[in-house]
Amino acid sequence: MTSAAPLVHVSTADAVTTLTLDSPHNRNALSTRLMAELHAGLASAAADPEVRAVVLGHAGKVFCAGADLSEATGADPTVGPRGLVELQRAIVDCAKPVIAVIQGHVRAGGMGLVGAADLAIAGPASTFAFTEVRLGLAPAVISLPLRPKLDPRAASRYYLTGEVFDSAEAARIGLITSATDSVESTEVALKGVLDALRLGSPQGLAESKRLANAEVVRSFERDADELVELSARLFGSEEAQEGMRSFLEKRPARWVR
Repeated sequence: MTSAAPLVHVSTADAVTTLTLDSPHNRNALSTRLMAELHAGLASAAADPEVRAVVLGHAGKVFCAGADLSEATGADPTVGPRGLVELQRAIVDCAKPVIAVIQGHVRAGGMGLVGAADLAIAGPASTFAFTEVRLGLAPAVISLPLRPKLDPRAASRYYLTGEVFDSAEAARIGLITSATDSVESTEVALKGVLDALRLGSPQGLAESKRLANAEVVRSFERDADELVELSARLFGSEEAQEGMRSFLEKRPARWVR
């Protein structure tokens, strides 16, 4: 019996570990298994003294679709949101800079991965949306890394409307570091960042990252438990159950006017 193909491919070359999300059957959704493999890849990179940076990429047209709705129910409704908190915190706490490279769509919980990354580069095929509000949910635990980085007015707009926006707008509001206009220019931008990071010392990179993430870490320490409880309560609500059913059944939710 052969083992299942990995959902996260890990490779290391030229002092960079690349973690590639590759779960096409659910659009790279944050299943328990994918999150466990991503944790393992981050831990391996963190432990390798030769690695200077981690690139978080993806296969296919979707970077990450958010929570795996097939796992949204269970005996303990805090398991899912707690797992996402721990994954985001692992990205923040990794001593190596983490660069998200996006050439596709990012939704809901996937936005938390982008927010937790130290740098994010997105190409012209990238789109972004906080879709939770349309499912009877709210961007609860993903706000832990995002609220310290996002323009407050933009957060209000996109949290409330669930509108889709492009990479240029994502850069304007602080969600990503830079937007590029082609696949080739994304690769050039990534190369420039990685070349710069290879000049940094391990200690210098780790302590500089710690300084840059100080407000994000305070957000986790202050608000994580409260937002896990909020997320669990919302996922278990009647409205959210209707929202998730309507999404899976490809029909409007009953509150749509």
